[in-house]
Amino acid sequence: MYFHEANNPYLLYDPMSREAFLPVYQELLAQGVKYVLESEGQAVGMVKLVPQTHRTRHVCYVGGLAIHPEQHGKGWGRLLLQQIQAWARDKGFTRLELDVDEDNPRAMRLYQQAGFEVEGVLRNLAFRNTDQRYYDNYRMACLLDQVKRS
Repeated sequence: MYFHEANNPYLLYDPMSREAFLPVYQELLAQGVKYVLESEGQAVGMVKLVPQTHRTRHVCYVGGLAIHPEQHGKGWGRLLLQQIQAWARDKGFTRLELDVDEDNPRAMRLYQQAGFEVEGVLRNLAFRNTDQRYYDNYRMACLLDQVKRS
């Protein structure tokens, strides 16, 4: 999912071989921050959940959220966000944060429907080697006590 052409521009890693990415992916698994949403034994979505510490220990950062392109429009993104919010509440988090690229309106709509709001713009945050330019990101967050439970 990381390197599918529909997902990769919006994720952290530039295109690379499966062999080059394997140690990166194994490290995410070892850290316990990578989660995969499966249906009938097939991965349909993924996300990285990174709990913050100290004064921000009530915050969890949501990164690398992606749905397999063949599964777009089937409600998996909405379901994954609902599961993330339920998991975060169970763990005692009160705030979820994420960044979304300026040219990803589909993700922006999904996050807004899940109760996330834009809190600011991170200018020139992401650089894509594929088109040699910087992209702004919107910092979005939701306060879990203000999001309707599903």
